[in-house]
Amino acid sequence: MAEHLTVGRVAELAGVTVRTLHHYDEIGLLRPSTRTAAGHRAYSAGDLERLREVLAYRRLGFGLREITALVDDPTIDAVAHLHRLRGLLSEQRDRTAAMVTAIDRELQARAMGIRMTPEEQLTMFGAQLYESIGSAYPATRRTELRIAARVWDALGDARTVLNVGAGTGSYEPPDRDVTAVEPSAVMRAQRPAGAAPCVAAAAENLPFEDQSFDAAMAFSTVHHWHDPIAGLREMRRVARRVVVFTHDASVTGWRHRFWLTRDYLPEVSGLVTDRPSVDRLAHAIGARMEPVLIPSDCADGFFEAYWRRPEAYLDDHVRRAVSVWTRVGPQAEQRAVDKLREDLSSGRWAERNRELAALDAAELGLRLLIA
Repeated sequence: MAEHLTVGRVAELAGVTVRTLHHYDEIGLLRPSTRTAAGHRAYSAGDLERLREVLAYRRLGFGLREITALVDDPTIDAVAHLHRLRGLLSEQRDRTAAMVTAIDRELQARAMGIRMTPEEQLTMFGAQLYESIGSAYPATRRTELRIAARVWDALGDARTVLNVGAGTGSYEPPDRDVTAVEPSAVMRAQRPAGAAPCVAAAAENLPFEDQSFDAAMAFSTVHHWHDPIAGLREMRRVARRVVVFTHDASVTGWRHRFWLTRDYLPEVSGLVTDRPSVDRLAHAIGARMEPVLIPSDCADGFFEAYWRRPEAYLDDHVRRAVSVWTRVGPQAEQRAVDKLREDLSSGRWAERNRELAALDAAELGLRLLIA
């Protein structure tokens, strides 16, 4: 690239008009560093870097006054701007994907003769996955202390802990110096007063220096990441110890052992087909695996939590706080709920699963990865 570029060439490369660049100059948003011998504006590499930031923020919907404040922030360097822009663009991408999902759900519902209420339409349209399920979290997604104890023990003597995909912070250890990372604005907004500081970022691109923390943890979130392997490697980069609570969908017979997926919701198999196996996840960070049993009175309402309390799955509030039900779509959900309700009423469920009554805890594929 030449040392300086003319306004016409910059406009051509950036896909904007010369008039737009003149306006940016006039309002002080982007002033070219020099002028040609003929007196025309000329832009340096530094000018183009600033223009890139301006255009990115502009296309994200920021006003020119807001953009000026953002790009003139003396505490933010070029790398920090890239991290911020990446996070904002990732959220925009997720919102767009969620719009498609929401439209597909409504099309499926209408094909079945089900009309969504205006409230449901407004709640779902344009929401991220967690923004559609996040509002139900306070009612059903609470810390299960017996599982939390396993996670906290695995952190060892770590004093500084990064919680990746932190959500509302249910499993954050109360006696450590915690920093949270959570991409969903809805989940961040539900973090209680006094909770650990929370950074808006994705697991795959953590905005921290190498070995910044004693430990990094992730609880029931890896399956939502766009690139789980990259996210785990990022955790390994920024922390000396990594603890991950996740699910082993490849466990032999898991889908047959859990009556909900075996008898009512076989579509779950399709959701995990392309997901990296837990063995691959463990190998990526050199982790060992430990099984985690689910108590029969589990306080945290994740997907498998109600294995001995089947009537809970008839409750819409319970289902809305679990992403699986959103992902399988309304047709599969309605069919599963109707069939389960019928089997509970007839006694068929109790007869088919009578061995569960004697169990205090169940092994349904939950795993702790420790590296």
